[in-house]
Amino acid sequence: MNKFLISPAQNAIATFVFAHGAGADMHHEFMTQVAQLLVAKNVNVVCFNFTYMIKRQLDGKRYPPDRMPKLLLSYQEVLNAIAKQEISIEIDPDLPLFIGGKSMGGRVAATLLHSIEFKDVTAKVLGLVCLGYPFHPQKQPEKLRLEPLHFKNSALIGKPTLIIQGERDSLGNKEEVLSYQLPKHCQSVFLEDGDHSFKPRVKSGFTQAQHIKSAIKQLVKFIHEHK
Repeated sequence: MNKFLISPAQNAIATFVFAHGAGADMHHEFMTQVAQLLVAKNVNVVCFNFTYMIKRQLDGKRYPPDRMPKLLLSYQEVLNAIAKQEISIEIDPDLPLFIGGKSMGGRVAATLLHSIEFKDVTAKVLGLVCLGYPFHPQKQPEKLRLEPLHFKNSALIGKPTLIIQGERDSLGNKEEVLSYQLPKHCQSVFLEDGDHSFKPRVKSGFTQAQHIKSAIKQLVKFIHEHK
């Protein structure tokens, strides 16, 4: 079973490593839509499954996400494979590299950048993009997950970070996120009336497809600004 899902772009300007969320794998519709739209904008996309998701696919049983140390090792494996050009000859390891993910995948990517032990692995990463960052568990706003977005170690610098969030995301809505006073290297963009998967209510006048396209526009602009 393939660990990676490679979406190479023609005349690629950068590569984006895109990790899935806690409950859906790299083939989920949201992941696929994002990858296809980025490829159309000349961005390579590398998706992968975390270990627990590979196990789930093998035996059909549902497993909870692994603990963070194991998730970090999975992400590290992908970056190492890109650097050694082991994933695909179509993914040039010298292209500008950005990492991120949907929900939990974005949290893992942020933690990787924040961890001093992975400093060499992430040295070439130019920026982080989180689509629906899980600022807290659902209905538990007091249990904040802000630490991965802060760079307190003197050996690390805060790399440019783009957070694209639905205004009414149940894991961190607009009002909550603005109250967190995130560090200067973090830029937040809010999608009107969007939920955790950017889906708005009908009365908003927007659609999920429109919001995903808006997210891609912001993501590509971020890449151009920092590549």
